[in-house]
Amino acid sequence: MSDVSKIMSVANQKGGVGKTTTAISLAAYLAKFGHKVLLVDLDPQGNSTSGLALDKHKLKLSIYNVMVDKTSALDVIVKTKVDNLDILPSKPELAAAEVEISATQGREKILKNSLAQLEYEVIIIDCPPSLGLLTINAFVASKSILIPVQSEYYALEGLSELLETIKRVRVSLNQTLELLGLVVTMHNRRTTLGEQVLVELKKHFPAKIFDTIIPRNIRLAEAPSHGKPIFEYDRFSKGAQAYKKLAREVEKRLAI
Repeated sequence: MSDVSKIMSVANQKGGVGKTTTAISLAAYLAKFGHKVLLVDLDPQGNSTSGLALDKHKLKLSIYNVMVDKTSALDVIVKTKVDNLDILPSKPELAAAEVEISATQGREKILKNSLAQLEYEVIIIDCPPSLGLLTINAFVASKSILIPVQSEYYALEGLSELLETIKRVRVSLNQTLELLGLVVTMHNRRTTLGEQVLVELKKHFPAKIFDTIIPRNIRLAEAPSHGKPIFEYDRFSKGAQAYKKLAREVEKRLAI
């Protein structure tokens, strides 16, 4: 049975901050380091699914069936081309799941119950870019949350809302939930603004910012369209080197 302390959500309700890239890259590197990893694609856009070379339109079953029809996760999990890495894939129909489960008793714990029987060292959940019922399910199932934050002007704006949601979930549904850390993504060291945002984040979250900063990197942007994690697409790129370092930091913080 999976150790709940090793279930981590990658979340930010703001889209376009490198959330899926972070989820895929961390899952792939941790698998490469020898850990048995499950990536849960809880985003109806299914970018983690296609980013690991799965055709979401050809999938018979997806996480939608787990959430709505109570299908066993074991029947839905797919092996990826990366050793040690499996995925619980997603399809666009997942967008309807929030409405369909809204009247279900214990609706916030559906994902938690589904993952409880699985045997993985690490489970990483790629959350949708919203704070609805799917994200709440991810937070209830998780021990920790990693937040990718883009180093740009509005970065801090959405954060307070996200942290408020985490606080509410902690109070009412999951007392052990903690913030694993914030990772600065798409950083451009050449702009004053990027550096200012970094200073602000460090001021507000001194102990929570990861040392590794993910740079803006064209190879990172290209990798998903080839269905490959960054280390398979271009392991010598700046983006790959950064995510490898971040994965080591995550490994340490999760104590795996």
